[in-house]
Amino acid sequence: MLTKADDFPIHQTPEPIAYSGTDRNFYDRYFFNGYNPDGSVFFAAAFGVYPHLNIADAHFSVIVDGVEHCIHASRILYMERWDLVVGPIRIEVLEPLKTLKVTLAPTDGLAAEVVFEGRAFPIEEPRFIHRNGPRTFMDYTRLTQNGHYTGWVEVDGQRHALAPGAVGTRDRSWGVRSIGAPDAQPVVPPVAPSFFWQWTPLNFADRSVFFHLNAEADGHPWNTRAVICPDGAGPEGFYETSQATMETVLTPGTRHAASAVLTIPVPGKAPVTIAFEPGTKFQMRGIGYIHPKWGHGRYQGELVVEREDIALAGLDPNAFENLHIQAISKVTLSEDGQSPIEGLGVFEQLIIGPYAPLGL
Repeated sequence: MLTKADDFPIHQTPEPIAYSGTDRNFYDRYFFNGYNPDGSVFFAAAFGVYPHLNIADAHFSVIVDGVEHCIHASRILYMERWDLVVGPIRIEVLEPLKTLKVTLAPTDGLAAEVVFEGRAFPIEEPRFIHRNGPRTFMDYTRLTQNGHYTGWVEVDGQRHALAPGAVGTRDRSWGVRSIGAPDAQPVVPPVAPSFFWQWTPLNFADRSVFFHLNAEADGHPWNTRAVICPDGAGPEGFYETSQATMETVLTPGTRHAASAVLTIPVPGKAPVTIAFEPGTKFQMRGIGYIHPKWGHGRYQGELVVEREDIALAGLDPNAFENLHIQAISKVTLSEDGQSPIEGLGVFEQLIIGPYAPLGL
């Protein structure tokens, strides 16, 4: 099965690019988010390719005036992974590892055209490998990059230009995750669902800061790292550590943070601390994550496109589909001998099942 990608020197196995190993849960995904400095507009997009399921899907969502407006799209892949288009949503790689463009053609009142330009070289996060007993649950690699955005989004005839200084994050991940229809074969012996995830890509005037934590139910980290990334830096200019810690205070009765403090140890100096003030919650189901209908990799038909509007006020934060969020957060960085620096970022959170350190 030859496809367009086979004419480029990118093969990783002796087979055509159409075939991605043997795990039916293999995926390849783009993610983007961006926001005005005053938080007046927040958008996010996801684009996934699932070679063994023969499906591609894409999502674009934007929050305006307390409503998350979403376009979901899915199509049959026909094994051609080179065409980064699903219905009205298109991804263009203008300059690899630096500049990308996301377009939402006018669809049911929504449209967008945004260009991302990286602030520094992407970071490569530690490989994520996790198993439930003998069964692989996750095995993937992800690159992450903060950047500046230009462009606009349009909601029901009202165009919102991205303000000067609009920033955000994009990532690329590939490997194995749970996608498509749930596995009908249970894990033996049964394992209670448990997942703890925090991710904080942050934008300051002269640097980016990244932190993530995957932990067991008892709090033991199985994948974590913090990176301080000066603007314009390559990997040799990053500061990285696996010893950062996050102290989180939950909003009572929920699994979402009311506040948090990230502490990043620095050799020979006092640690860097970053205080979080979470604000508006972006529902990750707006771009397919644990969406009851538009979950990633689910077969919808030959080509299906649908608009969804999510009123954010009054949502039940403990409903399963609302657990996964990105909280738009004001952040304040403090380091030894320097005045505090204010920035903006997101605090992504997903807690399923028990988590002892937070009393869950």
